[in-house]
Amino acid sequence: MTQTDSTETRAQIETLISRMGEAIIGQRDVIERLVIGLLANGNLLVEGLPGLAKTRAIKALAKNLECDFSRIQFTPDLLPSDVTGTEVYYQTGTGSEFKFDPGPIFANVVLADEINRAPAKVQAALLEAMEERQVTVAGTTHKMPPLFMVMATQNPIEQEGTYPLPEAQMDRFLMHVLITYPPVEDEVLVIRLVRGEEAAANAPKEDAAKPPRPALPQEAVFAARREIAGIHVSDAMERYMADLVNATRVPQNYGPDLGRWIEIGASPRASLALDKCGRTHAWLRGRDYVDPQDIRAIAANVFRHRLGLSYEAQGEGVTPDQVVDELIAQVALT
Repeated sequence: MTQTDSTETRAQIETLISRMGEAIIGQRDVIERLVIGLLANGNLLVEGLPGLAKTRAIKALAKNLECDFSRIQFTPDLLPSDVTGTEVYYQTGTGSEFKFDPGPIFANVVLADEINRAPAKVQAALLEAMEERQVTVAGTTHKMPPLFMVMATQNPIEQEGTYPLPEAQMDRFLMHVLITYPPVEDEVLVIRLVRGEEAAANAPKEDAAKPPRPALPQEAVFAARREIAGIHVSDAMERYMADLVNATRVPQNYGPDLGRWIEIGASPRASLALDKCGRTHAWLRGRDYVDPQDIRAIAANVFRHRLGLSYEAQGEGVTPDQVVDELIAQVALT
């Protein structure tokens, strides 16, 4: 790929981020993490209190991307076939046959809204699609499209009528993204934004806004992924990522606090996620190599859903992000 093509690809991704920022006020970090997940070809778990634009952020990504978007509202009565699809019996003039009727999982961007409201059997229906990029129904395997990612949301405070995600499924999410309250100044802008959207929606047809802008083509995503695959990762950076993950498995070697706080360490998927997200973060910064800041910038997103905290840590109110901060402070770059 030429330098001109590379510059154009980065400009297209920056345009995507900019357009998402027009719909999501004051959440630049969240927007960037969603785009990192897209470019790193991973699945994201997006968590935040009600009303903090989790669904809106994901829909803003899909709206500005040339893709098929599907939303699945997870409820306690949802069935696995409601997600994956099922074999349907068809009677025709020449006979009868079973045909596969694809479910909503067969899309480019899949929003699994309130994923923890569905029982484990339904959550497990996502496992094969998220990890293997395929679904097996009635003994037949059906491949997902080349551009495919699951973005799941969950509410951290409502526990009644929910089914906590098992560790096996949590580990399949590339990153765990938290959305927090916006600053007061940004909330004023949110009020104005929504008021403007309501006014535009209620305007007469002759006063309608300009035609929608063209969406980002999928080829731009694939081009960015090819460039990201060529980002240089030095031996020192590789060892730094491995040391960070290893520190979660032998935390007692990195200080008394980590030894008390961490009960279960991260799997090798954490190392792979650090590598993928670190290279993507470097690419977005316009560099062709990974430096320690890239790893530290995305470390919390990679680790916070993969660490098993002890009862002592939970009793002290220690958060996964505090543990990650201590990891970064204790693990040296060699």
